[in-house]
This record gives sequence, C-alpha cells and structure tokens, in this order.
Amino acid sequence: MLEKFSNWISKNEQERKVEDVTIENVPKHVAIIMDGNGRWAKKRGLPRIAGHREGMSVINKIVKQANSLGIEVLTLYAFSTENWKRPKNEVDFLMRLPERYLSVELPKLIEENVKVRLMGSKDSLPAHTIAAVDNAIEKTKQNTGLVLNFALNYGSRDEIVLAVQNIAKEVSAGKLTADEINDTLVDQYLMTNELRDPDLLIRTSGEIRLSNFMLWQLAYTEFWFTDVLWPDFTEQHFLEAINVYQQRTRRYGGI
Repeated sequence: MLEKFSNWISKNEQERKVEDVTIENVPKHVAIIMDGNGRWAKKRGLPRIAGHREGMSVINKIVKQANSLGIEVLTLYAFSTENWKRPKNEVDFLMRLPERYLSVELPKLIEENVKVRLMGSKDSLPAHTIAAVDNAIEKTKQNTGLVLNFALNYGSRDEIVLAVQNIAKEVSAGKLTADEINDTLVDQYLMTNELRDPDLLIRTSGEIRLSNFMLWQLAYTEFWFTDVLWPDFTEQHFLEAINVYQQRTRRYGGI
C-alpha cells in the first residue's frame, strides 16, 4: 500500500535512522489511528477480538515511551462513530476494552503522572465504559505529565456540526455576532479546546486516509503512514515516525 505514497516521501527521509531522534524537537501532540487489529488476527486464523486484545497491550508501550520523550499529548483513536456498524460481539468487546485496560493500567498511569482525557460523545456508550473512563479521569485530573486523550465514540464531522450548532445558538442569543466567528472561536467549541493541534499523525496498517478523525485539527499536521499492523507496532516504529517528523520543515502555508 505504501508504494502509492512513496512518491510523496524522499528517499533520504525513508532512510533516516531512529538514532537521529532528538529530544529537543519532539512533537508536542501525537495522534494515532490504531488500525489493523482485525487483519492481524485474520492472518493468524484468530477471531477479530484477539487482535483488539493484542492491540491493547501495545498502548502500554507507546504511552510509556511518549511520556519518557516529553510528548505532551497522545491522542488514540480507539472507537469511531462509524464503528457501531461492526458485528455486535466485536462492538461489545471493544466497549469492554477501556474497562479492562484501565483496571490494570490506571495505577501505573497515576504513578507515571499521566492524565487521562476523553474526546467523543458519551451518548450510546455503555454505563460500564463511561464509569471506567470517568474514574480514570477523576483519579488522574491532578497529574501534570502526558495527557492520554482517548477518542472514543468520536467522529470529526459530528464534532464540527455540534460546534456549529453551539455557535449558532450563541449568535441567536445575542452573545456572539457573525463577524466574531473565526478560527480561534471555532477551536473553542471543539472537543480539543484544551489541547494544541496534533503535530504528528501516525496511521498503521497501510491505509492512507483520515477516517473522519480530527479533520479540523489536522490542517497542518505532519502525516506518517506505515504498513505495520497496530498489534505489531513497536517503540522502534514510534521513534521512526518521530525521526521523520524531525526532518521535515513545517511552513504552515508560508515559504
């Protein structure tokens, strides 16, 4: 799949070594589309849920490394608004994953000064999922290290529509005028209003699309795609992505 994308990336960039990663220029906000769990399981003759279980174990390694590198925010696309279309047994399993992950990892996250955050709609989420996430948010709210931002039941188009609706209500109520609506104002009505936009987006499994993920926030984000399936994603791959990011020049539309 990545052959289609290779023309976009210089040969020198592809040959960068992870040893070249510098702490001084790490991205402040990294977002990851964790893709490929189902295909990982299928390749091994296992049910799709086995891939999701394996993928959950990868999160621990990447969170720990991101925190050690001084990354400020790690956003993980855990469940999209479109994922409800999947088979019920798979959805039910995915709704249990936050509970399973946090029941084991929450003490470590607290110890490592990680702050848990949720981005997405709680509507339709099972009570046990909400309770597990809310408990983690409450118990880590005073932490000042890495912000671990879970995108759960999240869809960027829904997010933008909701922001527009809320802005329209403010205009209708006379609290805002149409002339006051600008990029900065829209940012304040998005689910990421407390966060900076991602500096780096990583997508695994060879797919080269955004899948309704942070469409507004990714306007000037650097992208890094890999054929590696999420359950096979390692700290080495994470460092490779950061190294590629560090070799790029971000112009934000300038020269």
